[in-house]
Amino acid sequence: MNLRLPSGTRDVLPEEMAERRRIERALLDTFAAAGYGEVSTPELEYPETMELGRLTAPYRVTSDSGEELALRADMTGPIARLAATRYADVAPPLRFSYSAVVHRSVSPGKGEARELLQAGIELLGVPSPEGTAEAITVLSHGLEAAGLAGFSIGVGDIALYPSLLDDLQVAAEEQAFLLDALEGRDFVAIAERAGSLGLDAESARLLGDVPAMRGDASLLEADGVLGERLAGLRSVVGALDSRVADRVIIDLGRFPRMGYYTGAVFEVYDPALGEPIGSGGRYDELLTRFGRPLEAVGFAVDVDRLHAAIAGEELGETGR
Repeated sequence: MNLRLPSGTRDVLPEEMAERRRIERALLDTFAAAGYGEVSTPELEYPETMELGRLTAPYRVTSDSGEELALRADMTGPIARLAATRYADVAPPLRFSYSAVVHRSVSPGKGEARELLQAGIELLGVPSPEGTAEAITVLSHGLEAAGLAGFSIGVGDIALYPSLLDDLQVAAEEQAFLLDALEGRDFVAIAERAGSLGLDAESARLLGDVPAMRGDASLLEADGVLGERLAGLRSVVGALDSRVADRVIIDLGRFPRMGYYTGAVFEVYDPALGEPIGSGGRYDELLTRFGRPLEAVGFAVDVDRLHAAIAGEELGETGR
């Protein structure tokens, strides 16, 4: 008799469960106060829903009627489906919140979770900078309400580096190499390859330096072609109130793996945890794939990582 749990899964006992529920409630109450209505969608979707959302569902089952179904890999695709069907005739903006389990594949030996409890929002029909600033603000307020104190929010633009490569007319195969390296945050490989592209010294230095640029909002005051490409982020940061803006770190090397992001992207860091606690960004083209063309932005917080970070802060831990 096998009573073991599958790798990447775990039981949650009463004490931790109570704290988990407290954190969920703090987040959802914050979302509701900002005008977001909580929704729930099925854990099982058709694989096409995940594929429209540019995600591959790692776990598929066959129903009793022979249909192929998939466990959801995130909530953005299902909420896009919901907006395109149940809210097809409702004028934007649409504001949804959720707390839900999603299912991910894991890499052997890395201690990754197959099941993630996420709480988040999706804001549909509000362009940047207003929509992006609203999402970052709600995220910051939610984390504070849950009891996290020392966090920062790294903000970048997933379109920045590809646009610079296009501006400098870098060949497609070289672009592919550099973007793969950027996704893996291999800044050494980027700098080395940038220097071998036959560009002038200033352009090569720009391509080599930008991915590693991380700091306060003064980074957004660059001039030249980089300054032009940073106009969108300047507008987002400028739309934040000072309390939230003080949490922001500009991270021009942010290039997350989600296939649907189109513009500003952001991620939550805390010294008490060595992993991101939450992330989000703009996905202005995704809803068109579902037949409801709306600009959109959203984020998800990993509730268990948030719990660990809060506990780490209470113990005075750093980067554990």
